[in-house]
Amino acid sequence: MKIAIKTYGCAANIADTETTTGILTNHGHQITTKTEEADIIIFNSCAVKGPTENRIINAIKQTPKTKKIIIIGCLPKINIERLNNETQIDGIAGPSIGEEIIKIVNQVATGKKITTLQQQTPKTKLPPLTLPKINTNPIISILPINVGCLGSCSYCAVVLARGKLQSYNTPEIIQRIKTDITTGSHEFWITSQDTGAYGRDIGKNLSELLHLIGEVEGKFKVRVGMMTPNMITDIQKELIQAYKNPKIFKFLHFPIQSGDDQVLKKMRRFYTTNEVKESITAFRATFPELTLATDIIVGFPGETKQAFENTLQILKEVKPDVTNVSKFFARPKTLAVDMKEDKVPPDEIKQRSTILSTLVKQLSLEKNMQWKNWSGEILVDEKGKVEGSWVGRNFAYKPIVVKSTQPNLLGKTLCARVVKVTETYLVGEIE
Repeated sequence: MKIAIKTYGCAANIADTETTTGILTNHGHQITTKTEEADIIIFNSCAVKGPTENRIINAIKQTPKTKKIIIIGCLPKINIERLNNETQIDGIAGPSIGEEIIKIVNQVATGKKITTLQQQTPKTKLPPLTLPKINTNPIISILPINVGCLGSCSYCAVVLARGKLQSYNTPEIIQRIKTDITTGSHEFWITSQDTGAYGRDIGKNLSELLHLIGEVEGKFKVRVGMMTPNMITDIQKELIQAYKNPKIFKFLHFPIQSGDDQVLKKMRRFYTTNEVKESITAFRATFPELTLATDIIVGFPGETKQAFENTLQILKEVKPDVTNVSKFFARPKTLAVDMKEDKVPPDEIKQRSTILSTLVKQLSLEKNMQWKNWSGEILVDEKGKVEGSWVGRNFAYKPIVVKSTQPNLLGKTLCARVVKVTETYLVGEIE
């Protein structure tokens, strides 16, 4: 069969697609990027936000009736009711299904309809990391280290799809890294719904894992994915120590979500703004040039004007390099659905989002200005948008765009000097 795969959402979803692609290819199916020539179209879905769900539903509706459709990922677990009411789908399954995709494709190919939504429990067997995969980017290996989390955030529906924490064993992770190095991976994204929770179900932790990864032979870099602030409190010193390894990008994704403690309580985020600031200060004390990424939800129920001002204030204090701003949308089956008495009007959410986005751009530019005239090594991990341009990452995972007449710089380590800055990236010259 010719199969097209459309992927939405986070790095974990991209990793699932890479595994799905590898499995299908190994079973003789042909993966195509042209949906018009595909027999089956697989939608690997995300449902963190309402607008993303809408985009997926609309894309399915616009798919020609002659195509067979399979939807996998988080959306079926979070809003199967809407899928059943609004779309015609031949196969339905959840996220991280591994080789189960073969059974689904085979049944759909013969005209059958199949729905398989296994409940994620601590006894659910995770797909092994040894499964075949085809990387989206030939030099970047996206590596799930755990599935699920230990959180109970009142706004988050992902736990309904991914379940409670299940961590991969350390030897399996290390072996996958060693294997991928031999096949050309130069950069690893270790990812999950919360990397800070890694290992707490198997007597391990993230700092131990990073120490072991740092001991693997070879020239490569590691980007550590999002970690919930309260999940690293008890391992913070060890984690900072692990980050000292030059193989670890000095990049910290710390989702603050709100700068107001009362809103954080309603969100069921088990940390305070002071605790977040203390952790960021501790990391920056050792890594002054650390790249800090964060997430903010605007308009969560109970977010007063003062609470919003508190969010603006914490951003001005910690000055993130990257801030992902999301307008609040109540997701199905979450506690936030019933928080109607404190609902922030849509127009107010829109206005606050605009104010916040303006501040975020100012802070990002301010942080990037500090890199003007910096000179050092970058690992080229992406082709640029303009012909002859490439994107490299320095030790702090800062994106630096360079130009070259060479046909392929992917995976190359170069020396570059930053000559210009923008809000979202740096511009460099190869030295």
